[in-house]
Amino acid sequence: MNMNKSKGFIEAEISKAITQWEKEFLGRGSLSVKTDILRDMIIVNLQGILTPAEYLVCETKEGMLSIKRIRSDLIESGIEDLKEIILTITGEEVKSFFTDISTRTGERVMVFKLFNNLEKKF
Repeated sequence: MNMNKSKGFIEAEISKAITQWEKEFLGRGSLSVKTDILRDMIIVNLQGILTPAEYLVCETKEGMLSIKRIRSDLIESGIEDLKEIILTITGEEVKSFFTDISTRTGERVMVFKLFNNLEKKF
């Protein structure tokens, strides 16, 4: 990674790349994406990821669990692409990945845990 780039620049690059990945892999992007680098973590907050139909389905407990599971499976199936995006932009390997979705607010949080403290590099 080019260390002349600021933390904010790298965060914006990750947001842009994940939005692009969503459009190519999932067929649609979220309304907004915000990325934060914190110690050895990259935290990505995606707003507006659910479709109007998904919100309707989420009105029941079974529907909500179903949407969560399907959305989670979709993301997991593309995890190698996501790890590659992080590696390409930051030069850091992803150690582990966590994600969850709020069916109430329609936002997803992704956490990429790295082997090294990326924030220290800035």
